[in-house]
Amino acid sequence: MQQAHVTKQQWLIKFGFALSLLALVAAIAIHSGNQHQYKDVVESGVLKIITRNSPTTYFQDRDQSSGFEYELALRFSEYLGVELQVQVANSLEDLITEVESGNVAFAAAGLTVTAARSEHVTFADSYMSVTQQLIYRTDRKRPKSMQAMLEGTLMVTAHSSHAQQLRHLQSTTMPELSWIERDDAEVSELVQMVQNGEIDFTIVDSNEFEALSGFYPKVRTAFDVSPPQDLAWAFAKFSDNKLLNEARDFFHLMRETGLLAQLQERYYGHQKQLDNMGTLTFLRQADERLEKYQSLFEENGQRHDVDWRLLAAIGYQESHWRSLARSRTGVRGLMMLTRTTAKEMGVHNRLNAEQSIVGGSAYFAKLKKRFKHIDEPDRTWLSLAAYNVGAGHVRDAQRITELQGADPERWMDVKERLPLLTKKKYYKHTRYGYARGYEPVHYVQNIRKFYDLLVWREQPEPSYSLSEEGSIFTASNTYTTIPPLTRVN
Repeated sequence: MQQAHVTKQQWLIKFGFALSLLALVAAIAIHSGNQHQYKDVVESGVLKIITRNSPTTYFQDRDQSSGFEYELALRFSEYLGVELQVQVANSLEDLITEVESGNVAFAAAGLTVTAARSEHVTFADSYMSVTQQLIYRTDRKRPKSMQAMLEGTLMVTAHSSHAQQLRHLQSTTMPELSWIERDDAEVSELVQMVQNGEIDFTIVDSNEFEALSGFYPKVRTAFDVSPPQDLAWAFAKFSDNKLLNEARDFFHLMRETGLLAQLQERYYGHQKQLDNMGTLTFLRQADERLEKYQSLFEENGQRHDVDWRLLAAIGYQESHWRSLARSRTGVRGLMMLTRTTAKEMGVHNRLNAEQSIVGGSAYFAKLKKRFKHIDEPDRTWLSLAAYNVGAGHVRDAQRITELQGADPERWMDVKERLPLLTKKKYYKHTRYGYARGYEPVHYVQNIRKFYDLLVWREQPEPSYSLSEEGSIFTASNTYTTIPPLTRVN
């Protein structure tokens, strides 16, 4: 009996050793079989990433992909000289799992760096800091403390940093705290549920709410639920460090060249321009007035290769789509043309809506040609400023920008100098003199927001949908919103 017992122990030891060996072999196989090491990315010519569907990460606007994370990843693929392939995760849990398994190179999904996530993935350098914010509906009293979260239904996305923060609060200071987690709901859907009164609260990262707040005017932030937290790309722990280090070098260059700030300005620089009342007014008037003129905007947009929604946004900023609008300075009509501009564009009756839209669209297209040497979207923003204040004053602001050592072809730099045209110290040295330079800055920012609202208004529910191809999208590296970086070997 003793001999049999020893043999059984020996067998168990051998079996345990075999299991350990199999686990080690499996781990090595996973590591060596990872198709997204740096060498494999370069040899295959494809950088496959995973992200999520949201206004700050990745979404489809007609036939064009967009989103802050998407554009960052696209710049990185151009930096590496490879093609970008985007996979959309069904949930945050799936997103982390796909990274861990090595099925993708990394996750570019607005992920907050947390201790719990760091056990599963390795984060690159942070590119933005955010706070978690409690969101509530404006028709109720503003919550002032964490205890307010006990007074209604609180819902967050499952496996999110928001859920992790709530668990931390529950285990430390608020044992009575309760909430609902939804695995099938993105942040934009939860904000919409608050707006519709279906739930009382949700939690949103500050950058996401900044991007969403204009679309949901009946919701506001109450207070920060967390201290500032970093956002970063997530890589597999068992991947080599070469791709991770390339990402770190990439972000260093993005900061040094100002391209990261430029991209942030494009997505977030105009978001706070409108208050809730302005957004509600715009959406109401879009329902009441836009249909009457939409076909005219579409026709002229196609004629001049300009998005009709941008032309419509100009029309709203100018006159709130009122064909008989008049100003104290003598500009008239839906597109508010001066006598000189109307004559130049062949408009005989500025109060005729069709003539006004035809003339205003042609004039904007003409201004864009004057800035044709400038990359988009800066070309459009500078052209809009010129529509408001005149191309000469914009040129003056560009010269001031250049003299001060900034980039005269970047809107984010020029918009800081336009207000200087109100100061004699600056305008006395310009060709066109004094201008109310702060007006074109507000003008452009408003139009950008109106344009975003029109884009959002056309989106099906949910607001940010996947491409027709499904959850995989391959990007052609021809998107020129932000110029690509040149990688130094």
